[in-house]
Amino acid sequence: MDRRVFNGSVLAGSLAGLLLPAVQAEQAPRSAGKPVIGLLVYPGMILLDLTGPLTVFNIMQADIRLIAASLAPVTTDVGISVNPTHSFETAPADLDVLFVPGGLKGTVDGMNDARTVEFLAARGATARFVTSVCTGSLLLGAAGLLKGFQATSHWYVRDLLPLMGATMVAERVVADRNRITAGGVTAGIDFGLSLAAKLSSEDNAKRIQLLIEYDPQPPFAAGSPERAGAGAAHAVLTQRGPLIRQAEQAARAAGGRLGVP
Repeated sequence: MDRRVFNGSVLAGSLAGLLLPAVQAEQAPRSAGKPVIGLLVYPGMILLDLTGPLTVFNIMQADIRLIAASLAPVTTDVGISVNPTHSFETAPADLDVLFVPGGLKGTVDGMNDARTVEFLAARGATARFVTSVCTGSLLLGAAGLLKGFQATSHWYVRDLLPLMGATMVAERVVADRNRITAGGVTAGIDFGLSLAAKLSSEDNAKRIQLLIEYDPQPPFAAGSPERAGAGAAHAVLTQRGPLIRQAEQAARAAGGRLGVP
């Protein structure tokens, strides 16, 4: 076994260990006093979009449900699979939190999949909080869950949100009533802590932040298009251009279904 395969196996094993309580309880009833958090998992999603918030939720001892179209392992951007605990059919009808991670290709596929969109629309209609990180907000938008709400997304697709009736706000975390959306990938930890404060208390969220030593000091001032500069932003947009155009087509189609002018 080469080093890459070994490291992947170790990480996969660690992730499985983190999720073991939920995996063992596919049909488990709601845990008394614990918020029930349903996390959508889908092929092509970004693993860090999931595990950043999930680390916070796990420390909170939330009742975690990983929900997918089926119980088949779900592939992620780094080649490590996640095992769902629930299918769309077995997922709890009432969730305290509905959460959608990002991953542009997988997001676009989900926006074009009627079953995924219908599931999100149904669960989002009753969830206490409807949330996302990165391009996951495009999926929420396609399900009609951001129409009339302020929201954000990864910087290179956030301007597509108005096509589905949302008001785009260029912030790292945007909260509008019970909708909480965050920017790209690493914003997932900011989102998780923000939600933890709402589900428990600000003091508890601060303790979690200290526990995970979340004290960002990035080596470069290049984490946003404004800081990285026009040349770097153009290079990213060029590289991701075909997928961004597919996302725009999916967003326009969703907007048409939703009656967005």
